[in-house]
Amino acid sequence: MFATTLKTLFRRDLEKLIQELSLYTNESKIWYIEKGISNSAGNLALHLVGNLNTYIGLYLGNTGYVRNRELEFSQKDVPRATLIKMVEDTIVVIDKVMDELTAEQVAALYPIEIFGGPIYTEHFLMHLSGHLMYHLGQVNYHRRLLDA
Repeated sequence: MFATTLKTLFRRDLEKLIQELSLYTNESKIWYIEKGISNSAGNLALHLVGNLNTYIGLYLGNTGYVRNRELEFSQKDVPRATLIKMVEDTIVVIDKVMDELTAEQVAALYPIEIFGGPIYTEHFLMHLSGHLMYHLGQVNYHRRLLDA
């Protein structure tokens, strides 16, 4: 039940991320930063893709994903269609892993230590969902503020 609920939330928010990226009237503004705003919507999208593919895909689904966190924040001007495809591919990974996650796995310790110590998978999945929502809100605000 828990994994199914979270799968629904991850899917909802990743689909909303796709919608936000699609709503930019000027594609170049996806990468725009302004004084006091350190991350563009494009970099936040790359970061969310890397984060979820690492912590759900790699560590819970054994996908073999290799993360380059530095590039998530330094890479620029990835075409909108490519970003959207990356998010769509992430949805596929999340759906598959969450469908295969057992109640025992959810209740167990997460495979690696996070935040300096052991953490239960259930707790960490809730954190990942909140992290996605947090950055999704930033993308929404970025679009409405800087794509005018």
